[in-house]
Amino acid sequence: MSCPALPEGFDATDPDLLQDRVPFPEFARLRQTAPVWWCPQRRGVTGFDDDGYWVVTRHADVKYVSTHPELFSSTTNTAIIRFNEHIQREQIDAQRLIMLNMDPPEHTRVRQIVQRGFTPRAIRGLEDALRDRARKIVAEALAASADGSFDFVTQVACELPLQAIAELIGVPQEDRLRIFDWSNKMIAYDDPEYAITEEVGSNAAMELIGYAMNLSAARKECPAKDIVTQLVAAEGQGNLGSDEFGFFVLLLAVAGNETTRNAISHGMHAFLTHPEQWELYKESRPATAAEEIVRWATPVVSFQRTATRDTEIGGQKIKAGDRVGLFYSSANHDPEVFTDPDRFDITRDPNPHLGFGGGGPHFCLGKSLAIMEIDLIFNALADALPDLRLAGPEPRRLRAAWLNGIKELRVSRG
Repeated sequence: MSCPALPEGFDATDPDLLQDRVPFPEFARLRQTAPVWWCPQRRGVTGFDDDGYWVVTRHADVKYVSTHPELFSSTTNTAIIRFNEHIQREQIDAQRLIMLNMDPPEHTRVRQIVQRGFTPRAIRGLEDALRDRARKIVAEALAASADGSFDFVTQVACELPLQAIAELIGVPQEDRLRIFDWSNKMIAYDDPEYAITEEVGSNAAMELIGYAMNLSAARKECPAKDIVTQLVAAEGQGNLGSDEFGFFVLLLAVAGNETTRNAISHGMHAFLTHPEQWELYKESRPATAAEEIVRWATPVVSFQRTATRDTEIGGQKIKAGDRVGLFYSSANHDPEVFTDPDRFDITRDPNPHLGFGGGGPHFCLGKSLAIMEIDLIFNALADALPDLRLAGPEPRRLRAAWLNGIKELRVSRG
């Protein structure tokens, strides 16, 4: 299906494009004229031995694919829609050990184990500690600034997700910067500023997995009252093996760190470029704000699935083996679902956004923790820095193929 209104060579996974912007105008045209559109690619440019993939842009179609894992596999080509063209196929296949890239029933088995750490009781048990940490993070960011200005990303947005992960699984707080460094290297290989290669990213992943496996071994030898002990101490009795725990922590480092910090960064930018919403938030602290921040930010632009057999999406025929891109950023601006979707509205309710996935087996396990973190950090900011404003040019964006990332956001006190 052609879409002549698109720029020649348009590809929503092009890291040069996403470093500049999320292509909302192009997504709108696709939703209207070709909601399931074939995007041709040079063979091998994304690490896959094919000629392109299907771009799925409508909310209903993204949900359909997400909730039919028997038709659309996460394992075949993983959920990552674009790798560096130099990656080897065995490196892609190795990522099937990560829960994000599993299909049922293996995914079901692992998820049933790890969700012990994300029960409502477990999350509520973190709230008081994370509230104190949020207030401390904001105070320290301001204290470290000689002139009242600072980089919001590194000094505020990244800190609470890192500390929450450490609190959740019992990683010593002094090790959180190591996790931050490893996760950055794993996802930043497309950004030349970081001069990070696929090899460096792979090495960082192995270091993080090794760290987690050592933590697992320590808990088996000396159990503690933490999530690690619950997940690994009784291997063979429905718990995780050391290697499985290592890959779970790797997933947390990206899914629980990168995504939440980008939601917080985009949320702050949205507030400061929509001052009436910041005033409303400071005055009433609506419980709906965090969900709208996630919809607006949509930190994961897209994931992919692979068709397991000939099928259809939205009336478009899909062949077995075709890759299918789920564009959450487009789905979250679908006017068939959201009234005035291009407006940032912290009172939006209902808000059936797909920022945590389209439902189905891969719906984000840590949603409640992420919402809590976002709520706590913005409450702390509104209390301590109500006069915060932008202090520089537009945010510096990450060059990446599937993340809506911000590297730097300069802010200052009134």
